This record gives sequence, structure tokens and C-alpha cells, in this order.
Amino acid sequence: MVKNKQFLTDVIEGLSADTKHISSKYFYDKKGDAIFQQIMHMDEYYLTNAELDIFESYKSEIAQLFSPEKKPFNLIEFGAGDGMKTKVLLKELLTHGVPFDYVPIDISQNALDQLNKSLTKEMPNLSFKGIQGDYFEVLNKLKESNGRRNVVLFLGSNIGNFTNNEAKSFTSNISDKLNPGDLLFIGVDLKKNPKKILLAYNDPKGITAEFNYNLLRRINRELGGNFDVGQFEHHPTYDPVTGECKSALLSKIDQEVEIDSQTFHFAEWEPIHTEISRKYSLKQVHQLAKASGFKVKTDLFDSHKYFVDSVWEIV
Repeated sequence: MVKNKQFLTDVIEGLSADTKHISSKYFYDKKGDAIFQQIMHMDEYYLTNAELDIFESYKSEIAQLFSPEKKPFNLIEFGAGDGMKTKVLLKELLTHGVPFDYVPIDISQNALDQLNKSLTKEMPNLSFKGIQGDYFEVLNKLKESNGRRNVVLFLGSNIGNFTNNEAKSFTSNISDKLNPGDLLFIGVDLKKNPKKILLAYNDPKGITAEFNYNLLRRINRELGGNFDVGQFEHHPTYDPVTGECKSALLSKIDQEVEIDSQTFHFAEWEPIHTEISRKYSLKQVHQLAKASGFKVKTDLFDSHKYFVDSVWEIV
């Protein structure tokens, strides 16, 4: 009996499409979470250190932006993960006695449990209200709850996982569920040397490849699939014109795979699209903000200008 019926539905739908695809959100089970932590600590994966640089350099300014008069607010984080970067800011806010509730929202209950455990140990005075589930349902409730300012964190260039239309729809949905004066603090990976970008998704040790292979293993574990992972090859590409870095798993041979009594045919070298990680110009970041109902309050860059944390406000 399959426990996660939505996972099964999405996989069957994706593998039945003309261009086979599986949503990257299914990377994140317990094993996937652990592999992604490894990715975040790779030298080649510059995104983590770039955004951490911004937090370390501007933590006081960020705290001031969030609560200039030390009024209580909700700090809501989408897809918090292990909270490595956010902890820098949380400690800064606690040090200055700013009253706030930390509300991480994540699709992975395992990630939330681990985060709660580490934060309870490191910051026992922190008000932690982690919620597993849909971002927008939670935002809706917070919009109408206690009259506090809501500050939404969407870090790690997760916005890059969307197409242009999806990104606009996503940020517009956030805008619709915030009140005037509320903020969106959004991390965006900027366009740069294509070789540097591609290396971040095609590391020599194959950790990113293993992250993709785990998706097939997860289907085997949870959905009764029979993928022979060794017969698939991880294939990342980067297009500097569109700014899209894409990952796919290519079938090395002509083969068939069964999932929940359904059979899927793979031609030799046929791809399964697994992830998009789009890179933006600063102009495109500002265009997205305007198109989705925000005003750009400020932009914060790392020392190499690889990355921007852009602060958007509802006016």
C-alpha cells in the first residue's frame, strides 16, 4: 500500500508525459535532506557561502530592516532546511531583544524536527513555531491572526527552481497574502561565469548526481518501483542566454520500469527532467518584484556579487 498517494500521482503523471519529468520537491526525503546538506558544504556550491557572507556582513542592518522600532513580528521561512544561514540572523535578533516568533515552514517534517532540535539546544529562548505543509495556507492564517508585521524569508535561490511564469505566480501569491508594510526577503543567484555555475551542479565527487539518483531510489522504496539506478546518468546543462541550469537523468539503454503495476518505456538516452535552477540579472530581479506587486526596498550583495538578497515591501 502506497502511503504518499500524491507522490505516486505526480510520478505517474510526470513519467507519462511526452517529456518525462519529476518535480524536484521530491528530492527531499530523509536521505535526500542529508545529501543536500553535503551539497551545501561543497566548495563548488558557492551559493551557500555567498548568502552566508551577506548574513554575516549585514546582520545588524537586516535586523533593523525587519523591526526598526523593535515591534513584535513573525519571521516566516519557506523551506528552512538546517537553518545554517538563518541562525546568524536569529542570534542577532535575540541579542538585541527584538520580539519575534520564528515560523519555519517546510515540506519535510524531518527537516523541521532536526531544525527544532538544533535550535532548542543553541537558542533555548527562541520562540519556534515550525509548521509542515503548504506555504500559502500558513501565510493566509498569519495575515489575519495577530496584526504583527510578517517577514517572509525565501533563501538559497529557491526561486530559481521555477520557470518565469511559475516564479511570477509564486511571488504574486505571496504578495496577495501579505499586508502593507510586510516584507519578502528573497535570495537570488545572479548570472556569472557559466563554468562556475555548471560546476556547482556537476561536482567532481558526484554528490549532486547522487542527489538526483536518490529520487529514483525513493520511488523504488516508497512506490514499489524497480528502477535500475546504474542504468541512468546524471546530465546537468547551463544556458547563459536563458540563465537556466537544468538537471536530467538519462536512460543509458532502451528499458522498461514498473511502478505500482504500471510500465514506463525509456528509449536509449531519453531524459527525465528533474530540476531547473535559473540565474537572474539584477534587472530581472527588480522586474519580478514589480510584476508581483512589491517595491524593492534594498539589495544586499556578497563580496563577489555572485548572489543578492533582495528585500521587497508591500506598499
